[in-house]
Amino acid sequence: MGIVERIKEIEAEMARTQKNKATEYHLGQLKAKIAKLRTQLLEPPKGSSGAGEGFEVTKYGHGRVALIGFPSVGKSTLLTMLTGTHSEAASYEFTTLTCIPGIIHYNDTKIQLLDLPGIIEGASEGKGRGRQVIAVSKSSDIVLMVLDASKSEGHRQILTRELEAVGLRLNKRPPQIYFKKKKTGGISFNSTLHLTHIDEKLCYQILHEYKIHNAEVLFREDATVDDLIDVIEGNRKYMKCIYVYNKIDVVGIDDVDRLARQPNSIVISCNLKLNLDRLLAKMWEAMGLVRVYTKPQGQQPDFAEPVVLSADRGGCTVEDFCNHIHRSLVKDVKYVLVWGTSARHYPQHCGLSHPLHDEDVVQIVKKKEGEDGGGRGRFKSHSNAPVRISDREKKAPLKT
Repeated sequence: MGIVERIKEIEAEMARTQKNKATEYHLGQLKAKIAKLRTQLLEPPKGSSGAGEGFEVTKYGHGRVALIGFPSVGKSTLLTMLTGTHSEAASYEFTTLTCIPGIIHYNDTKIQLLDLPGIIEGASEGKGRGRQVIAVSKSSDIVLMVLDASKSEGHRQILTRELEAVGLRLNKRPPQIYFKKKKTGGISFNSTLHLTHIDEKLCYQILHEYKIHNAEVLFREDATVDDLIDVIEGNRKYMKCIYVYNKIDVVGIDDVDRLARQPNSIVISCNLKLNLDRLLAKMWEAMGLVRVYTKPQGQQPDFAEPVVLSADRGGCTVEDFCNHIHRSLVKDVKYVLVWGTSARHYPQHCGLSHPLHDEDVVQIVKKKEGEDGGGRGRFKSHSNAPVRISDREKKAPLKT
C-alpha cells in the first residue's frame, strides 16, 4: 500500500470515529501518523539524488511574493499589470507551465513577483505540478492567493487545505510550545496555564508515535494536538497570505462588499484595472519592509538608495543595519545618530540594539584609531608602568 492510500485510509478512520472524551487519545495518534506520512510524501524517493525537475528562480530584490491560485483566475494578467513583464494569458486553462518572475518597483524598493502555474485539488499528493509550485511558495516572503470572485468560497478552502498539508501555515503565528529532545531523563511535561485540548497522557502517546522517549515539553499557551505535532515536526513555515478576489466586475456590489470586509482580503479587477494601488499598499504593509537612509558626517542624507531591512530577513535593529552594510562594521561603531519616528529627539544617540522604523535616517560614528573604548574623557584608564614588581626600576638610596 502506497503512502497516499495509507493517508486516505487513516482519514477515513478519523471521519467515522466519534469525537468525545474517550476517543481523543486515539484521534491524536491518528493525526500524528498522518503528519509523519505527509512528511515522507514530500521527501525525494530513495535511491535518487534529490534533484528533480523544478522551476526555482534566483532570489532578487528586497522581497519575494508568490501568486497561487486555480487555473484561469488572472494570475498572469496581474503579473503583467504590476511588473510590465509579459506572461502569456489565454482563455484556456494551464496557460502558464513554468515560473515567470517579474519586478515591482514600489517605494524605492524592488519586490520580486512570481507567476506560478495553477494548482488543482490533490496538489499536495503530487497531482499536476503541485509539489514544485508549493516548494517555490515556501521560499517566498508572502503569498498572494488569487481567487475568482464569481466562483464559490470552496476554492479558498481547497487551496488552504492543500498548502497546510505540506506544512504551510497561512496567517498564523508559531505555537508557544518549548520542545527539546534529550538523551536521558524521560519526558518532562509542564505548562504555565490550564490546558483544555491536551493533557500529559496524550502528549506522551504522540511523542511515542514519533519514537521520542526523552524530551522536555513546556506549554506557554492553550495549544491543540495539531500545534504540538507542528512543533515536533519542526518543518512548518508560517507565512502571511493576502486573498485577492479578481473579476469583481462580473458580480454584484453586495458580493463585492462582503468579500472586501473579510480579513486579509482585497478585491480587484484586472480587466478594468480597479483597486490595484490598494493591492500594492496592502502587500507593502504585509511584508513589513523598513527603509533606512544613510547620512554621511557633515553632509545631507542620501535619499536615493535606502537600505531595506525586514523582520523576516535578519531583523530591523541598528546592528542588523550595520551588518547589511558590512560584517566588520559592528566592531568599529562608537555610537549611532538616528533621526525619524524611532527616535525620541533629533538626533538621538543609540546603541546597536535600537529598533529602526521605516524612513529613519542613520549616521554611524566610528571609533578613532587607537581608541579601545576603555578611556573616558581626558582621563586615561591605563598606565605605562610595568606589570610585574620585579620589572620596576629601583630608586637610588637616599643620601644621608
